[in-house]
Amino acid sequence: MITVVSYNLRKHAAAGELVELVHRHDVDVLCLQEVDTTDMPDRIGDLRLAHATQGNRLGLAIYYRENGFRAGESRSFSLKKSLHDRVLKPADERMLGLRLQDIDNGTTFIVASFHAAPLTALNSLRRHQIKAALNELATLGQGDPILMVGDFNYPVFKENLGQVMRESGYELAMSDARTYTRYRVFRGHYDFATSSGFDIGQVTTLPQGASDHLPILVTARPVARRQSGAA
Repeated sequence: MITVVSYNLRKHAAAGELVELVHRHDVDVLCLQEVDTTDMPDRIGDLRLAHATQGNRLGLAIYYRENGFRAGESRSFSLKKSLHDRVLKPADERMLGLRLQDIDNGTTFIVASFHAAPLTALNSLRRHQIKAALNELATLGQGDPILMVGDFNYPVFKENLGQVMRESGYELAMSDARTYTRYRVFRGHYDFATSSGFDIGQVTTLPQGASDHLPILVTARPVARRQSGAA
């Protein structure tokens, strides 16, 4: 099993919590959103920075446990833009993927940090972004299992999203409690995981810190190679 934490830092406000978060939950992979990529250390606890986006005002980053995994290719992707993106230009690269190899058993898999368009966009655009991101991730490995976590900005009609994901060969996994609490009307599950070729043990919402998003903890095990054409 691997332990993955996803956390939207709310404009980098929660960056000071990461060392304790990684230590307390024995994290293998840390996927971050809304980070100031000019202010991220090479290491957080026992984790090493694999890659961070460069084109965003607030970007994405992935850290991994160096004594457990070997980092392969990493790649960031631009996705279809919302009107909010075109006018305010807060983000260009909304997905960052990394191929990892388990040192003990040689298993390879792909993890990704994802940040969908904000609530001002339509759910149809976010669905397009999610599917496009997963299709892009499939190009990182030859059928490797894929786990994409992050801020999906999708608090309602998740049943529809889940059906779309299943039709594309992926499973949607939400956490055991809501992950966004800043505004009462918008409270709900924003941060979750979608995967293929992974056995998802559980997705747990962790206690709230300085961010308006709560981090999620995903325990998962790569179990199968994805069939070609699944995405």
